[in-house]
Amino acid sequence: MRGGGAFTVLLALAAGIALTFLALPIVALFTEVPLRRVPDLLRDPAVRDAIAVTVRTNAIANVLIVVVGTPVGYLLATRAFRGRTLAITLVELPLVLPPAVAGIGLLAAFGAGGLVGTRLNEAGIVIPFTQWAVVLAVTFVASPFYVRQAITAFEGVDRSLVDAARTLGASPARTFARISLPLATAGLLAGWVLAFARGVGEFGATIVFAGNVKGETQTLTLAIYEQLDANFDLALAIGILLVVLSGSVLLSYKMLSSWRRSSSTSPAPFARTSSMSG
Repeated sequence: MRGGGAFTVLLALAAGIALTFLALPIVALFTEVPLRRVPDLLRDPAVRDAIAVTVRTNAIANVLIVVVGTPVGYLLATRAFRGRTLAITLVELPLVLPPAVAGIGLLAAFGAGGLVGTRLNEAGIVIPFTQWAVVLAVTFVASPFYVRQAITAFEGVDRSLVDAARTLGASPARTFARISLPLATAGLLAGWVLAFARGVGEFGATIVFAGNVKGETQTLTLAIYEQLDANFDLALAIGILLVVLSGSVLLSYKMLSSWRRSSSTSPAPFARTSSMSG
C-alpha cells in the first residue's frame, strides 16, 4: 500500500508538471496583454488582411482535403493491393517532414524550372508566392492528419454491416454512402479537426513556398512572425485569436462526438438497410 501511494504521488507530480508546462504559454498569452485591448488590436488592417487570407486559403484547402482524402482513406482502409504499404507511407511522410523541407519540395515541384512548374509556366500558370501556393502548402502538410484518421475510421466500421448491405444488393457506392460513411463520420470529423488546426497553424512550408506578402499570402501565423518586432502586443492578440479559434473547434468536436455516442445506441440508422435491395 505504501508503494502504491508513493507511485500515485509520482504520477500526480508528473501530471502536475506536464499540465503546468502545457498551460503556462496559454496563460501567458492572456496575461501579457490586457484583454480589453485585444478587440482594438485585432481591428488593425494587417490583421484583417491576414484573417481574410487565412479563411480563404484554408477553406479551399479543407474542401480539397475532405473531397479527395475521404475516398483515399476508404480505399486504403478497405482494399488490399500491391503497393498499399508504400501508399500509406507516402500519406504519412509529410507528418515527419520538417516544414521547411515541405516548402522547398513544393517549390522544386511547382516553381519556375521545377518538376511540373516549367509546364505550368508555359501554360501561363504561376503558383509560387500566390494564394494558391498557400492552399497547396496547407493541403500538403494538413491532409495526412485527415487521411490517416480516415483510414482508421473506415477500418473501424463493422464489416458485417457492409457485407449485409452487399448481400441485399447494394452497390459498392451505395454501401459506402449509406453504411461506411455515416458510421465513420465521427472519426472523419476528428481527422478534419486535426487537419484544420494544422492548416491554420501552418508556417514553415508557407513562408518558403508562398512568401509573406500582406493581403496576398500573409496568414495569421505569418502575421505573428512579422509583428514580433514591430508590435509585440499585436502579435499576442493574434495568438489569442488563434487559441480561441482552435479551442472552439476542439470543444465543438467533443460536444458533437458526445452527441453521436449517445445517439448511436438507437437502431434507427440501420433500420433502412433493407431498402437498399431496391
